[in-house]
Amino acid sequence: MSPAAPSVAPLRLVQVGAGSMGRAWLNVIAANPDTELVGLVDLDLDGATAALAAAPAGLAAGDVVVGTDLVAVARETGATAVVDVAVPTAHHAITTAALFAGLDVLGEKPVTETVAEALSLVAATQVTGRRVVVSQSRRYLREAFQLREAARALGQAGTLAVDFYKAPHFGGFREHMPQPLIVDMAIHQFDLARFLLDADPVAVYAESFNPPWSWFDGDASAIATFEMSDGARFSYGGSWCAPGLETSWNGAWRLSAERGSATWDGDRLPVVEGQEPVDLTDVADPGRELVGSLAAFVAGLRGAPVMCEVADNVLSLAMVEAAVASAGTGQRVAIDDVLERAYADALAAEQRDDVRAALLSWPSVREGLGRANRGQP
Repeated sequence: MSPAAPSVAPLRLVQVGAGSMGRAWLNVIAANPDTELVGLVDLDLDGATAALAAAPAGLAAGDVVVGTDLVAVARETGATAVVDVAVPTAHHAITTAALFAGLDVLGEKPVTETVAEALSLVAATQVTGRRVVVSQSRRYLREAFQLREAARALGQAGTLAVDFYKAPHFGGFREHMPQPLIVDMAIHQFDLARFLLDADPVAVYAESFNPPWSWFDGDASAIATFEMSDGARFSYGGSWCAPGLETSWNGAWRLSAERGSATWDGDRLPVVEGQEPVDLTDVADPGRELVGSLAAFVAGLRGAPVMCEVADNVLSLAMVEAAVASAGTGQRVAIDDVLERAYADALAAEQRDDVRAALLSWPSVREGLGRANRGQP
């Protein structure tokens, strides 16, 4: 009989944020046997305690340290990693503090409010040797992995298109944002396009507008076409004020490639029609959405490859900034121009000398991101 594999202690986590999304993460953490929630941080201590009380058994204030200071709670509990579910405006400060306290971070999208702040975090990972992974949770669907497998089997892509049409009445901040669809939602589809094509954005032309019947203050509809690094074009069309015949929250996709085509309604098995049969039955299930993100983060800290590290995810956020810039100017916008402007802004705003020195060491933004993706200082 072979000896039993040594047991691995659960990853001790502090979560930052106890709002509605924070409560969803509490459930996911509680259900994962490889993680243990030891701390919950929120400026509203009563709200954090209430969130724990509503969480699964075992996540109670008596078992989890509640506080307002991430670093203090992490030190008190012996945590080694953070799940950041705070509002986007706080992501840069929270993640920077965590990295320099020796903690790895799994953060909700967007990784930061701006590409400039994201570049600062990339440099901070190089200085500290810690990791920041972004929970682009809509990659974590078996059907998305199946569509990517189909894309590989069908050869060179010509076009990848997604339609996204929903009519949510959120209330709150989203209904007052200047660009609610592109900024708050489209990053999911933009990032998923990079995943499906295994290609990066080169440039975009975008238009945004607000239909007369919209209940949003800002532009709730948009159309964008991206040139991708493999020569394909990725087209996005969407609206958040489109009642009737709504798509999945993942969108409705169509891929046209050299050896056939594939469609995916965002929920069910992709449909593939190619020159040769494409078998998708053996594609593994990565775990659904937040569950998959957390499992991949834990596996990554234990040595497995992991998607969406911050240096890679910068390009998904850059797609958002580029689309907003194009919609505002009516001009085609190059991704490298967005990166260069963000780099200058990052240097101007950086508060830490060591992080600024890391940024200054990059021969170019693309090379700096490449070094960070390879784990190089």
